[in-house]
Parts: sequence; structure tokens; C-alpha cells
Amino acid sequence: MVAIRTAVRTELEKCSAGDKVIVASSGGADSLALSFAVAKEASKLALQVVGVTIDHQLQANSSDQASRVLKQFETMGISDSEVVTVQVDVTDGIEASARRARYEALDSIAQKLGVVKILLGHTRDDQAESVLLGLARGSGTRSLSAMATQNGIYVRPLLAITREQTLSACAEENLEPWIDPHNSDPQFKRVRVRMQALPVLEETIGPGISASLARSAGLLRDDADALDDWAEKVFATLDAQSLDIDLISQLPRAVRSRILRLAVYASGAPLGSLTAEQVSVLEALVTSWSGQGEVSLPGGVKVRRISGRLSLLQSDQ
Repeated sequence: MVAIRTAVRTELEKCSAGDKVIVASSGGADSLALSFAVAKEASKLALQVVGVTIDHQLQANSSDQASRVLKQFETMGISDSEVVTVQVDVTDGIEASARRARYEALDSIAQKLGVVKILLGHTRDDQAESVLLGLARGSGTRSLSAMATQNGIYVRPLLAITREQTLSACAEENLEPWIDPHNSDPQFKRVRVRMQALPVLEETIGPGISASLARSAGLLRDDADALDDWAEKVFATLDAQSLDIDLISQLPRAVRSRILRLAVYASGAPLGSLTAEQVSVLEALVTSWSGQGEVSLPGGVKVRRISGRLSLLQSDQ
């Protein structure tokens, strides 16, 4: 538990006395160990802690598990806690849909309570799994960089801590973690990565794969941050609805593709809706022009090449 408390203390020390933080827990080993560490360290720093557990209503008796988490919060000394029940609208798989509902709920309660941080229990093992899932999607550097230690008010103090360490910490403090049945259900990609892909990699390549993948994620995040910053600075000098092809064609493709995404989103496409294939089609309008016609994108955005410029408009404009 020492390593976990140290990691949590490092993040909480960035807060000011009196600040309110949320710790989110499912009752599993990772978030349970995190909650215990937050409870112990926050009191020393005069921080207010709110314990939150999300009931996705995806399993029988899910409300019973949520109530159990509230009792665990109380035992740890987190007296201010609540269950947030969400309705998961499954549109793109249970995992993604549940994740979206969970973050929307956390965003809402954070805004209501005025919290400065939401602490999540993702570990180094989760990070390694995310890298492999990103690699399978083929969606680029940002996806391979997996999770950030801090993203807005979301903080993941345990990204350098292993799942084995959280299990040991729970045993050390007599905490009884919940075993989520979904975490052993092979219908989920992340479970298959955890139970099949990573063990095979450990066996065939050698031990330490999870640590190496997590380390790679950190390096790739640095690269992605630098490229994003470069692209955003250039984009700020451009007309988002009429991109100068001569100018952007001289940029490295990694920067240009980011500018194209920024332009499409600025024109009204839903954030995150653009696929790698669609970006490739836009790239061809810049670097492989042979008279291609108008490109239709999410949100009704239309892109066409006119007189040396890329024109981006919504269909209702």
C-alpha cells in the first residue's frame, strides 16, 4: 500500500486545502485500493473527498454491489458518498457505451459539486491493454499513447502501479474487492487481451511486456502532444473553412492530418467522428489530386478542392 499511497499523495498535493475531489470506485481491487489511499492521504491535506460508484444496471443485483461500495467508503472514512445510476444506451458495444455513460455521469456530478479532481483506478496493466487495443484499431499515435495520468479534471495516479500491487494492498488492509464477472467474459476485447494476448506475449517474447507497453505509451504520448501542439499553432493561422493547399502540403503528414481533423471538427462534425480512412481521402485531395469530387463527412460536412484550396462547409450552409 505504501507505493499506492505515495502515488496518490503526489497528485493530491497539487490541490489546495478545502478543495473537493471525487474518487470513483466499482469495488474492484484497483479502485478499492485507490479509495483507501485517497481517504488516508486527503485527510492530511484538508481535502474533501466524495466517493462515487456508478451503477450501470448491466448485471443482476448491480444495486447490491453499489450499496456494498458505499459501505466500504464509510468504513474507510469517506462519509460523503453516493451511487449514480445510469442508463447505458448500447450503440457501439457494451464496453464503449458503458464507458461513455460512466464519464457523462462523472462529469455531471463533478460540475454539480464543484470538484477539482476525479481520481480513477486505472493501473499499468490497464495501460498495456489499452496500447494493444489501440494497435489493433490502427488509429495512430494518440490511440497508442493510451491513457494520460491527467486529462482535464480526471487523474489516474496508479498508472505506474500493477494490478498485482493493488490486490496485495487490498489484502494488506483487509479490503475485500469485488470480482466483476465482466472482467472474465471473453466476449469483451479487453478481457481477451488480458487473459489471452498478454500472457502469450509474456511467454513468447519474455517477461515485462506490460511494463514495456506502458513505457511506450508514455513516449508516444509525448510525441502526440508535440504534434498536436504544432498542428494547433498552424491551424490558428488558417481559415478553417478554406485551407490553403500550398501551405498545408508542405507540412509533415502527421501535422497535416491533424490540421485536417481540426478543420472538419471546426466545420461541425462531431468530435471524434472522423475515421482514419476518411482522413486518408482528405489527404488525397491535398497530395494526390486527380479531379476527385466532393467528400461527405459526419455532421453534414462537405469538403471539396476549389482553386488551390480545400473548402469545408456544412450541408445546410
